[in-house]
Order: sequence, then C-alpha cells, then structure tokens
Amino acid sequence: MPSPSWLQWARRLQAIAQTGLTYCHDKFDIERYHEIREIAAEIMADGAALPSAEPLVNLFTEQTGYATPKIDVRVATFQGDRVLLVRELEDGLWTLPGGWADVGEPPSIAAAREVLEESGYEVKITKLAAVFDRELHGHPPYPWHAYKLFFLGELVGGNAKSSHETADAQFFPLQQLPPLSLLRVTPTQIAHLFEHLRHPELPTSFD
Repeated sequence: MPSPSWLQWARRLQAIAQTGLTYCHDKFDIERYHEIREIAAEIMADGAALPSAEPLVNLFTEQTGYATPKIDVRVATFQGDRVLLVRELEDGLWTLPGGWADVGEPPSIAAAREVLEESGYEVKITKLAAVFDRELHGHPPYPWHAYKLFFLGELVGGNAKSSHETADAQFFPLQQLPPLSLLRVTPTQIAHLFEHLRHPELPTSFD
C-alpha cells in the first residue's frame, strides 16, 4: 500500500525545494524554495504527529543537489533452506543485511560489504533478484523515496559477529522468521527471494 497522500506531497515539495536551491540564483526564488522546504517539513510533522517540524527542517537542509530516490541494497544469503538475517540495534528487529549504497561504490560491492560488516559473513553476490519501489511493497511511511535492490549472495566464509548496527546474525527457515524490521524488509519480499533461490531461472523482478 502506498504511503499516505500527505507524506507523498511533503516528499515532492521537499524534492522541488532541494533541486530548486541547487540551481537557483535569484534571491527571491531562493527565499521561496526555503519556504517550500519548511512547508514540506510542517506537513510531514503534522501528519506524523511530531511536536515540532524543526528536526525535519534540519534533516532536509542536509540534503543537497538534484533530488533523486535513495538506493537501499539488501542481500539474501542462504544456508540450505535458511536465510541469513541480522538483528538491528535500532529497533531490536530482524532484517536482511544491507543499507544505503555509498557514493562511488558499485551496488553489488556495497551489498557484499554490508553483509560482512553487519553479520561477519563473507558472500559472493550471484544475482540481482529484484528492484522494488519502496512505496509499493507494504513498508511503513518514511521521509525519503527509495528504491530497494535485492541481491542473492553465496556464502563463502566468515563467522557470525555483531557490529555497531547489529546485535546478532542467524539463519532462519521461511516458516520460522523472527519479528522483522518492516522499515527494511517484509515477509513477502523474503518469500520472493526464496522463490529465486528455488528457481534460479527466474528473471530479475522489478516495478
């Protein structure tokens, strides 16, 4: 289910303001884009029942350049019929290893790095299984529009380790998944990745 209309409108206004401030030179237009950014923050704060829009204004101010969707990379690494999940320190819930892709790093390299950093396991990326618009796959509302790249990874070494972001790493069967961090991954997405494991001939899924 897509995010609520107020969140979509706020995101669009923020993107317009960010892009406008990147290219605009007229001082009056710059003032208008700052005002649009503040309106976007107010809409989002009101819709999310936040006490103040100021933290969102500060968050938006940190974003510069032409506004584009963010890229989240996630990896499904299997051991038999079990998938590797890590428990996030932030919310205590479980997810596929992954995170935001870094500038200057190919997506598959970023994905393998995230697995190693968050779980302690070394993987070889073998397939881009899916490219999904976060809006269309049942995730809770989020300030940014994002694309999610789901890879399959082959386990090649390492041992389970915690990190500054994760507290545990374990393998789980599909029918016994722990409570998931829905901000990051959904049960339907994990089930879809099991389908790619069982049917390697499947093409990359995309929205």
